[in-house]
Amino acid sequence: MVAVAVVAMVLTAAGCGTDSDPAGSRSTGSADAAGSGGRDAASKAPALSLTWEFEHIADFSGEFVDVAALAEDDIWAVGTEKNGDTHAYLLHYDGTQWKREPLPGALGTSVYPPLLEEVGQEALWLRAQTSEDGTAGNRWARWDGARWSAVPSPPPGSSGDFEASGPDDIWVLDGERSAQHWDGTRWTRSRLPYHSSDLAVVGPDDVWAVGSRSTGPGTELSYGERYSQPASMHWDGTSWKSVDTPQARFEDPIPPEPSAGLGQVFALDGGDVRAYGNNGFNHGEVENEPADEFIRLRWDGSKWVEQDPAPGGCALRTPVGQDDEGLFLDGNWYLTDGGRCVKIRRHRLPLSTGARKGSNQSLWLKEIHRVPGTDEWLGAGHVQVNQSGDPFGAPVVVRLKRGG
Repeated sequence: MVAVAVVAMVLTAAGCGTDSDPAGSRSTGSADAAGSGGRDAASKAPALSLTWEFEHIADFSGEFVDVAALAEDDIWAVGTEKNGDTHAYLLHYDGTQWKREPLPGALGTSVYPPLLEEVGQEALWLRAQTSEDGTAGNRWARWDGARWSAVPSPPPGSSGDFEASGPDDIWVLDGERSAQHWDGTRWTRSRLPYHSSDLAVVGPDDVWAVGSRSTGPGTELSYGERYSQPASMHWDGTSWKSVDTPQARFEDPIPPEPSAGLGQVFALDGGDVRAYGNNGFNHGEVENEPADEFIRLRWDGSKWVEQDPAPGGCALRTPVGQDDEGLFLDGNWYLTDGGRCVKIRRHRLPLSTGARKGSNQSLWLKEIHRVPGTDEWLGAGHVQVNQSGDPFGAPVVVRLKRGG
């Protein structure tokens, strides 16, 4: 979850939907459905129908930033309550009700919400982002299904992207060029060849990192300037090795302060690996500016190649999850394995939340996760309500409903 300075990813890992149809007056967590394209779009709706339905709507202004689960009756969400001050918020569902819980004492005190991490099938970890005494990097908590306790050996220092294939195989970025690995007994630090922004664990001794490089082919410009280039690295069980990555370059005249890099790497089931980034520059300094270029790569087993373009609204979206039939993409889109692009619909908030009939509402999800052992998917984020005099953000947990 750390960003590389040279990579300005314009597509977030969570997206929005818009909708203007009127809502009913229900006071429960499910409002009247409203499609993303009006009546004409509804009449032409594809056979596959996906909808985010409200699982829980918090009674305060703010947002949920993460969600994770050990089981259908053991779901957790974390967020931020904004009521003049900012407060971290921890929410638990035990199969019967959603209830606010105190943050584990092992995390210390912080106004920022911790991050939930799924570590195998039997444990969730909470890791603090910052703490008031500056020791957040060494304060992690573990939920075993019954209680929270301190993680006995969190990695030293601050941590970034966290990826785990199981409790004995965990990787964490702890700097732009450093990673930590947990083997069930101890943490081991390794040096990365280039600045890195994201990790993906394919399997044991098969890990990818992506980012950018400021040296080597394609990085030199006149007058000593640099043109950073996309970079990828692979861990083979012994060390990180640089992998040749296609260069990105604007045609002459090159715009001011150009930079290219990769900001996300995603491992699909079966070992397929995808990487995403962009080629941009400092806008506003010249006329006739070129458009930013989006980088979409696929590892074919021996080299990086360009991905086949996705159709429609999925063309420039990046994956945030995968199920047995396709990919969830940012912005509430879904790309089937057969190549169909589907907009995930959503509901409007009930009027009891304070959202008026004429309000503009958009759903922004920060994270989505599958409930282990099921085909159920949950999302965490907020509904942004824009209306005269009283705009607000409603923290929501949503559940995917399939139809058609």
